[in-house]
Amino acid sequence: MTKLLLVGESWVSSANHFKGFDQFGSVTFHTGADRFVQGMEKAGIDVTYMKAHEAAEAFPYDIKDLDAYDVLMLSDIGSNTLLLPPDVWLRGQRVPNRLKTIESWVRGGGGLIMIGGYLTFQGIDGRGRWHRTPVEAALPVDCLPYDDRIEIPEGAIPEVAHANHPILEGVPPDWPYLLGINEIIPKPGVSEVLLRLSEEQGGHPLLVSGAHGKGHTLAWASDMSEHWLPKPFLDWSGYDKLFENMVRWAAGKPKAI
Repeated sequence: MTKLLLVGESWVSSANHFKGFDQFGSVTFHTGADRFVQGMEKAGIDVTYMKAHEAAEAFPYDIKDLDAYDVLMLSDIGSNTLLLPPDVWLRGQRVPNRLKTIESWVRGGGGLIMIGGYLTFQGIDGRGRWHRTPVEAALPVDCLPYDDRIEIPEGAIPEVAHANHPILEGVPPDWPYLLGINEIIPKPGVSEVLLRLSEEQGGHPLLVSGAHGKGHTLAWASDMSEHWLPKPFLDWSGYDKLFENMVRWAAGKPKAI
């Protein structure tokens, strides 16, 4: 069974409520991967879902611990969460650099997928901070050094650039619209663009595959849930197949591009 470690895709929001003279605050915890996890479990993929706040302490420091998984998926989580665990941030202690651990693990044969969002690739206001990191070195794309969001409120239908790639096998052609992506730059000679936006909407890459050492790597420039993937995309019959194929391909052995 393919084992996937999904890291991120959760957040906490706070709100102030005003009702006449009175006011109070509330805090809400959100998860954005429920639809994805349900689909992967139906496909027979063993998902370990490590929420963003858990990753600060629980994400592995050692390659041997990452070896328990076939694929690592980073989704809407900034590099600071892995760079600044409590031992560093609160206690001023030295720890292994987990971004370097990820790069070494992928180079040795691990599969890496980065899912787009407001805190992956470079993200909103550049706060994702994956540019010029060891993780970027392992990806098939380069990140921009600034806010890389492309918001598409009018919607954009993905276009297939490489129909024969195994990741697109069995995926129906009736692609629904999406509402945004991160702008990413495919690495020449080591990457292949599988999906893109139309030329009218900039022709930006949406799904890019590649290899790093012995490992397979993928970059999906949009989200796995709202808001960039609206309900029609989440309800689409191809949603599960697309992401299942992505995970299984990333878990496989690299081949020449």
